[in-house]
Amino acid sequence: MSMRDAIGRALDALEPQHLDVQDESHMHSRGLETHFKAVVVSPAFAGLNAVKRHQKVYATLGDLMGRFHALALHTYTPEEWAAQGAAPDSPTCRGGSKHDT
Repeated sequence: MSMRDAIGRALDALEPQHLDVQDESHMHSRGLETHFKAVVVSPAFAGLNAVKRHQKVYATLGDLMGRFHALALHTYTPEEWAAQGAAPDSPTCRGGSKHDT
């Protein structure tokens, strides 16, 4: 199973109304399956600020968090998603990895 699929399966526990996990490793210099973006729309985020929402995602992912380098999170309630409808694009990597030569 790919890391992208493993992240998606774990996040299913939040009963998302919309879930999109993207492997963005190709935009970075650290190799395969290292950088991900997750858009999660769930009623579980109601009443939570961004920090609490991210903590809920991290707790849901558990040990998977140590198996990749970065996760860009975009967390919305269903109402917020209905108003916004899309997550922002990820910025282009600017390098800076100690693995760069």
